[in-house]
Amino acid sequence: MSRPNHAEISVEHLTKQYSKVRAVDDLSFTVHAGRVTGFLGPNGAGKTTALRMILGLVTPTSGTATIGGVRYADLPDPIRHVGAILEASSAHRGRTARNHLRVICRASGLPDRRADEVLEMVGLHTVGGRKFKGYSLGMKQRLGIAAAMLGDPRVLILDEPTNGLDPEGIRWMRDLLKAFAAEGRAVLVSSHLLGEMQQLADDVVIIAAGRLIRQGPVSDVLGETAGVAKVRVRTPQPEQLSAALRDAQLEVSAQADGSLQVLGAEPAKVGNVAFTAGVELHELIGEAADLERVFLELTAGKAGAR
Repeated sequence: MSRPNHAEISVEHLTKQYSKVRAVDDLSFTVHAGRVTGFLGPNGAGKTTALRMILGLVTPTSGTATIGGVRYADLPDPIRHVGAILEASSAHRGRTARNHLRVICRASGLPDRRADEVLEMVGLHTVGGRKFKGYSLGMKQRLGIAAAMLGDPRVLILDEPTNGLDPEGIRWMRDLLKAFAAEGRAVLVSSHLLGEMQQLADDVVIIAAGRLIRQGPVSDVLGETAGVAKVRVRTPQPEQLSAALRDAQLEVSAQADGSLQVLGAEPAKVGNVAFTAGVELHELIGEAADLERVFLELTAGKAGAR
């Protein structure tokens, strides 16, 4: 097992050119053991292409991607090192989940009992004898996780693993991945559920148009904007309030919904300015930084690979 905070996945200057489209552009980042890293970006940002290059499914135009310092293609017995899901689990429609996993076990030199162990782990032990064709999308996602866990890997790479899961299933996935990382292993997971990623991830890697936009601990990425207090205020006297706020050396701007946004002040300060100016307030809300807002700010106008 890897020691916590060791760099398990290292991506260095990774580039993929498809004809006139550069899907991934000089991308570098690391994923550490003992942590969950969220891989975020707009549609077409190059996330899936990057994950496929890490797993040796796509050949880079240039750059390298290694797992534990070794290319995926050079890993001895890779199922024992890396578990991955890049799309919804697939299996023979007429085969049971248990038999599907046993086929993988035998092909990989793993004992049959491992199939039952991972079915228990993902909550499918009571339906392991049911045929795959009767599985819901959420059950298929759980089966995919089970297959990825068969080799007891030190690294998990997951592309949108919560697709098809209900709220209970999403919480289960969060708890599972956090527990996996707590054992000193590394998790790289992409998702469009930014609120969920804020709860799940220790670190984030944000890309757009194939390029790295920001990486680091979630707290640091949020802190870059959280340090500037923001307040949303609504009043029937916006011009009078704006003037009073500017007189108080505060930055204020009108928003499309008719509210005012004030930077560099707490709600109490804005309320005091309004009271002193005799301005009636209908709404006064402090806006804390969240991953969704930071993500949108960082990727604005940069969606899609070139």
